[in-house]
Amino acid sequence: MLEEVLKSEIQTAYRRVLEGLDLTPRYGQRLMIAEIARTLGNIELDDAGKRVSDEHVCVLEAGTGTGKTLAYLLSALPVAKARGKRLVLATATVALQEQVLHQDLPALKAHSGLAFGYALAKGRGRYVCVAKLDQAMEGAEDNPTLSLFEQALDAPGDEFKSLVQRMGDAYGNGRWEGDRDSWGEAIDDGHWRRLTVDHRQCTNRRCGHFGACAFFRARRDLESADIIVANHDLVLADLALGGGMVLPDPADCLYVFDEGHHLPDKAIQHFTHRFSVGGGLRWLRNLRGSLTELNTALGVQPTLARLLGNMPTLLEAVEPRLGEVFALGHQLANRPDGLQEDEDSGQHRFEMGRVPDALREQAEGLVIPFAELSRSLESMTDILRESLDPEKATGLPREQAEAWLPLLALLHGRALEAHALWQAFAELDAANEPPRARWLILERFQGEAELSFSASPVSAAHTLAKSLWGRCFGAVVTSATLTALGRFERLQERAGLANRYRYQRLPSPFDYSRAVLSVPREAMDPADREGHERAIVDFVEALGQDEAVLVLFSSRAQLRGVERALSRESRDRVLAQDRLPKRELVERHRAAVDAGGGSVLFGLASFAEGIDLPGDYLTHVVITRLPFAVPDDPVGATLAEWIESQGGNPFMRISVPDASIKLVQACGRLIRKEADTGRITLLDRRVLTRRYGRALLDALPPFVREIDGVVQ
Repeated sequence: MLEEVLKSEIQTAYRRVLEGLDLTPRYGQRLMIAEIARTLGNIELDDAGKRVSDEHVCVLEAGTGTGKTLAYLLSALPVAKARGKRLVLATATVALQEQVLHQDLPALKAHSGLAFGYALAKGRGRYVCVAKLDQAMEGAEDNPTLSLFEQALDAPGDEFKSLVQRMGDAYGNGRWEGDRDSWGEAIDDGHWRRLTVDHRQCTNRRCGHFGACAFFRARRDLESADIIVANHDLVLADLALGGGMVLPDPADCLYVFDEGHHLPDKAIQHFTHRFSVGGGLRWLRNLRGSLTELNTALGVQPTLARLLGNMPTLLEAVEPRLGEVFALGHQLANRPDGLQEDEDSGQHRFEMGRVPDALREQAEGLVIPFAELSRSLESMTDILRESLDPEKATGLPREQAEAWLPLLALLHGRALEAHALWQAFAELDAANEPPRARWLILERFQGEAELSFSASPVSAAHTLAKSLWGRCFGAVVTSATLTALGRFERLQERAGLANRYRYQRLPSPFDYSRAVLSVPREAMDPADREGHERAIVDFVEALGQDEAVLVLFSSRAQLRGVERALSRESRDRVLAQDRLPKRELVERHRAAVDAGGGSVLFGLASFAEGIDLPGDYLTHVVITRLPFAVPDDPVGATLAEWIESQGGNPFMRISVPDASIKLVQACGRLIRKEADTGRITLLDRRVLTRRYGRALLDALPPFVREIDGVVQ
């Protein structure tokens, strides 16, 4: 049971925060605090302090207005400190991360009476490499190691030289902490690549600049922090490396995943492999062309000399096969002569992820050579790292090791990714298990034909169950939209969450009877594309001049079509997505409302989840059609095929539940605060005529319903 001392500490902190911030206690918030404290506080430990309980995860759907950030901080932090664990708070968006860092945590620290420290965790690639910055300031971009890769990049010009000088000055005098996000202006991706490293390229404590390293300086702050603020991507990247590489070991962490509905998709992205044949051939040929240079620089070390001497044999085993697979890929995509003149790209997906025998044989022939190449490059980088240690005599001068390590480490990473991709194409999928999605894409790169192969799991459930939920000390998953059609099954299936975990939908503080959900007579079946588009145009034309409206479209083509068909007067009131940056559109919309006039925002899916316009800034949400996603991406299409092969209905199992989540999110744009009111209009008649329509409507909050002008 949750200890009385811990329970009292949480209750006291909650009372102090309410008083200090002059907040009104909310029923849903109190329930959330109690559920998290109960789940995490009752985790059973063995004599060694390790978790033995399997009910260590709670999944809480908490709508806008619940005050969930304060709830999970107040309940999870005291438990984490009492158990000697670290609280890792992971968000999906930068906006929420900044809110937590700059508003919620300072307020909690000022008013709760809880003593704690917190820090922001970012990946190594977000920080400048001080060694690279120093080299760039000294004009070392002419270093011969660049001949392998960076000769393919634009030569650094005056703009880059000016940038590194300003960065060096700012970092040297403490005005900049060395992370990309805090630099006062946008940094070109190509410029930033020259100034950062990944975990393979970094030499850690052996680096001459280790004491001044921006990444390790930030990491030292993490070591003393009770709360670590991260994002989903960083947590997943750390788990992919084995855990404990950037963040603490999962067994020592209590995780909170806010915006948790994003986690399954982000996990799939982290376990997708891709290999560009043209790009691979380019770096392999550059490597071959630089072997003389490498031998001159590194051949004084006997093991390196042997490895470099074997390199031509390894390259001869790879390059011809890549040429063959390049031609075979074009044939399989029915484009033996490449893309047509009017084509920018082409995609070919293998049904059920099944690779033709000829391609699988080619893949099998590439697995071993890339494995051997990876091992050779790994051995070389290990020797170069050891050469940086003054206590280890490798026979290689430190300056040579320092010059070549970053590049050989990069080559090692490329070889590992190639090996993983071809292994995924060579392997057969397990029977009765979802297959991997496999596909190829034809493109043009600098005028030349390019072909890339990709492989991805269709579900991250097994990976998350094993590497996250199974390893962590405890976890909370929360969001305003975790259920689909009112149930948690879809999330469980996608995220690998066990039935034995704790699930709860928390009551909202909002009075949804203050809003009307309308399906008007103008609503049409989108199957009549022209009629449906005309109905949207007519509806927008009839909107009141003083209304603050968000019109949500499911396709960019229809958004543009409606925009073009509007009268000049109506079009002048419309602020359409992509015409201006999102922030600028929202600011102009707010300004128009503040000036006493109306404004109409046209947006796509990102506006259905990421727009916050409380009060008079949004009084009417128009949803042009039910947000069904066509599973035409390779991962979704392969999963749909597999479900169908098992006798299931992918539309009812995937499309309808996912549309339910998106519809709830879209409707959630209207009511952002307790006093908000307004109207939601759905211009898709299928919600009344199809058998799934009732389930979609019943999953929405209890708005007043108005069908064909009649209040229900």
